[in-house]
Amino acid sequence: MMIKNAPYRYADFQSISMVYGPKDSLVNKFNSRTGDYQYINKRDSLVKMHVKLTDNDLLYLHHKAADLGFWDFPSNERGDTVKEKPVRYIIEFKYKTKTKRVVFDSNFQGDPKLIDANKQLIKEIDQSLTTAERRLKK
Repeated sequence: MMIKNAPYRYADFQSISMVYGPKDSLVNKFNSRTGDYQYINKRDSLVKMHVKLTDNDLLYLHHKAADLGFWDFPSNERGDTVKEKPVRYIIEFKYKTKTKRVVFDSNFQGDPKLIDANKQLIKEIDQSLTTAERRLKK
């Protein structure tokens, strides 16, 4: 677990966004403020939809980011893009007066605990989106 330092309060929370994909085409996108969500599915088709996360979903992600130490992550966690074509993730939590933005490449060479924390946060955001998408289909 990373250092728990949360200068960002949920009362000031505005939105979460995540953009990801190969560095040259970050086509997968989600923005909690607008609800815009698009991704490439398993059949290489672009899926666009409007997904709203609930207040509970957003609160959970805010707390999960705090638990994982997101506020202390370096903003630049880029890997070697010359030899490999990593998946790039840009995660942003926006608050009234502050914004925390992290660029993380899947081939980032750094502290294994930091890499695991990044992957866990990505997984949690993805699971929240999958759950919200299932709610829409009911």
